[in-house]
Amino acid sequence: MLCISHEFTDAAFNLAAEEYILKNFTDNCFMLWRNENAIIVGQHQNAFAEINIDYVKEKNIKVIRRLSGGGAVFHDLGNLNFTFIMNAKGTGEEKIADFSGYTVPILEVFQKLGVDARFEGRNDLTIEGKKFSGNAEHIFRNRILRHGTLLFSSVMNDLHLALKINPLKYQDKAVKSVRSRVTNISEHLPDPIDVLQFRDVIMKHVMDSFPGSVPYEFTPHDIANIQKLVEQKYGTWDWNFGHSPKYELQKAFKAEGGFVEVHMNVTKGIITDIRIFGDFFNKHDVKEIEELLKGEQHDEAEILKKLEGVSFHEYFHNIPLETFVKNLF
Repeated sequence: MLCISHEFTDAAFNLAAEEYILKNFTDNCFMLWRNENAIIVGQHQNAFAEINIDYVKEKNIKVIRRLSGGGAVFHDLGNLNFTFIMNAKGTGEEKIADFSGYTVPILEVFQKLGVDARFEGRNDLTIEGKKFSGNAEHIFRNRILRHGTLLFSSVMNDLHLALKINPLKYQDKAVKSVRSRVTNISEHLPDPIDVLQFRDVIMKHVMDSFPGSVPYEFTPHDIANIQKLVEQKYGTWDWNFGHSPKYELQKAFKAEGGFVEVHMNVTKGIITDIRIFGDFFNKHDVKEIEELLKGEQHDEAEILKKLEGVSFHEYFHNIPLETFVKNLF
């Protein structure tokens, strides 16, 4: 098994690295990695419905979609991620989501460190009933990617605020993240270590547990191909937001110029229909604004760019353009 531990902390790069290894390597692989502040959403989730947009923008938190299903998670440098990419044995049984099996080496590390960590529920690792790891998988041909988070010393306030959202704002068929009680691993260790020492302990144990394991470093060729995948997929709006399922948004807000209510349908990140109501005053028919926005990306920067070319105050008297656009999310 190839064992990879690297210093890249860009979320788009690391998610692209997983796909690159999954689809281009033939060896079984294990990887440990960390991300700077990012929200990682599941493949089938509505990215907009999983994040606190204002907080994400304020803190410059990246939002990246992964290959696997499951719920949204917050990553920072206090969170360690692990990935197993294994060849299927051909029986078909290993293609059933069995998170308990491949987390055994991880749980063994906790036993060595004197922590009573357990596998619970569908895909969680817990300490004293509190979650510190969520796990997911993706299957490509005869290879299975299974990965999980390990909250070691994450900033819990950022975790909660970045994922905080009004569940009634969006109505869709996407998977909703389960908001769970969580804990940091560092709070339970009898003998304190930092996240990098923790990483090294896990890597050594995994290499000892799988005979024939060897360390592997990304080559310049690997890095160039991973970066290409970032540019084509993981760093793009189309993948991270446009890939969201069809959803409806209903939003009402009050500005100095009056009350505004917006009803919007979005498919694959594109506004397919929008209706605007309210008690505001206007010179021109707001239907012209509705028509302008149909076919546009449900993206704040793109909508601002589209509406900056019109005399917005003549459609919505005393309602700033920036206020209007902000409330479309």
